[in-house]
Amino acid sequence: MTNLQGSFVAMPTPFTADDKIDFEGFNTLIERQIKYGTSQLFILGSAGEVTLLTLEEKKQIVHEVIKMVNGRIPVFFSAASFTTQMSIDFAKYCEKEGADGVIFTVPPYVLIPQTAAYAHMEACMSSIGIPCGIYNNPSRLGVQVLPETIKKLSDDHPNFVVDKEALPSVEQLVQVQRLTKGKVKIMCCDYPKYSIVIPTLAVGGTGTANIGGNIIPEECAKYSRPWTSVQIMEECREEYFKWFPLLQKLYDFSNPIVIKAALNILGLPGGHLRKPYQDYGGHRLAELEQMMGEMGVIDKYGVKH
Repeated sequence: MTNLQGSFVAMPTPFTADDKIDFEGFNTLIERQIKYGTSQLFILGSAGEVTLLTLEEKKQIVHEVIKMVNGRIPVFFSAASFTTQMSIDFAKYCEKEGADGVIFTVPPYVLIPQTAAYAHMEACMSSIGIPCGIYNNPSRLGVQVLPETIKKLSDDHPNFVVDKEALPSVEQLVQVQRLTKGKVKIMCCDYPKYSIVIPTLAVGGTGTANIGGNIIPEECAKYSRPWTSVQIMEECREEYFKWFPLLQKLYDFSNPIVIKAALNILGLPGGHLRKPYQDYGGHRLAELEQMMGEMGVIDKYGVKH
C-alpha cells in the first residue's frame, strides 16, 4: 500500500440537488476509477471542495468511502486543517476508520517559516502509524515546503511515503529526489502551466497526483506510469502531448469547477458546486463539450440515461 505509483486521482465531492453529499454518486465515480486503472484515490483535497464541507460531512465521507473502496486500491484522505491539533485529530480519525493513508499540508493563510512548517508536519506525522504524505502547494497555501525540510521529515518518519508536488520548479523535484534517494515517492500535479509531469517522471518520480484522471482515467493512468523502460517513456510522452489541450481546458478555472462540468457533460454525477464557487457555463462550457466530443471522450466515457 505504500508503493505509490501511477495515477493518483484527486476526486471531487458530488452533491445532490438539495446540497447533501451524494454517496451513490461517489460510489459511481469510485467504481469508474477502479475500472479504468487508477492506482490510488485522493479524497477531500482542494478538488473535493474540502473547505466548503463541515467536519461532520468530512468524517462521513471518510467512513463511507473506505467501505466503498473496500481495500481494492489505496485511498488517502487530506488531513489538512487550520491548526496542527485539528490536523492531528482528523488524521487519527482517518486511521481509526481504516484509511490507507493521509496527506498533510502547511496550514493556509498563516505564512509560517520553515522551522514551523517542519514542527507542524513532525507533530502530524508522529501522531499516526499509517502512511502519510505532504501536499506542497504554495499557490494555495502561501508557503513552500523546501527540499531540506522534506529530507529531514523523511529521515525522522518512516511512514512519510509520498510528496505531492504542485509548484513550477524542476529544481524542487530534483532536490527532493536527490536528498530522499527515492524513499519519498514524488507524484506531481497535472497543471499545464507548470507542466511538471514529464520532468517528475524523468527525475525518478513515480506518478501524478492529478485531476485529469477524473475525466480520462485510462489515458491518465497510461501517462502517469513510472519510467521503467524506454517504451513506457515514449508512450507517456505521446499520450501526455495528445491530451495536453484537454488538461489546459480542465484548468480553465481552479479545481473542481471545470472537472464537475466535464463529469456532468459525460452524464456522470459531478453535481453542482457549493458557493462561493460558480458553476461553469456559457461559451466556455460549450467549448469544453465540443473539445470532449472531438477528442472522443464523450463517445468513450459518456453515460447514456
